[in-house]
Amino acid sequence: MSKIFHATAGMGRKLQGQALVAKDGFSARYDLDRIKGTFSRPEHKLAGESYVGRVLVLDAAKGGVATAWMLYEMQSRGVMPAALVLNAVNPIMAQGAALADFTMISGFDCDITQAIPNGAQVEIDPSAERPFIRVL
Repeated sequence: MSKIFHATAGMGRKLQGQALVAKDGFSARYDLDRIKGTFSRPEHKLAGESYVGRVLVLDAAKGGVATAWMLYEMQSRGVMPAALVLNAVNPIMAQGAALADFTMISGFDCDITQAIPNGAQVEIDPSAERPFIRVL
């Protein structure tokens, strides 16, 4: 039986993928090696893990303006997560996701990093009447 979690906001395409989950934040500038496609900040809970093609399920957006162009640059090179699922997002992250034509949803009634198991196959539909992530 699948479990569905509704978000308050979403953008991008409907997709399926494997979740990479951690109770940590997300900064395209400080947390990632954008060339290798891995989490590179040693203190990040996903340090050393590849994010390419994965659905990142993390706590909150971190960082500022650089994130917007970094997401776009990552997308142009194909070294990009499949989607970003956050408990909380900021306007800069939303702008960056829109610029990169990137799938992102946020705003849940629970801590989504505790609700989605690491490695789970998930479906995301940000364009649904009520955007959601579903554990398959």
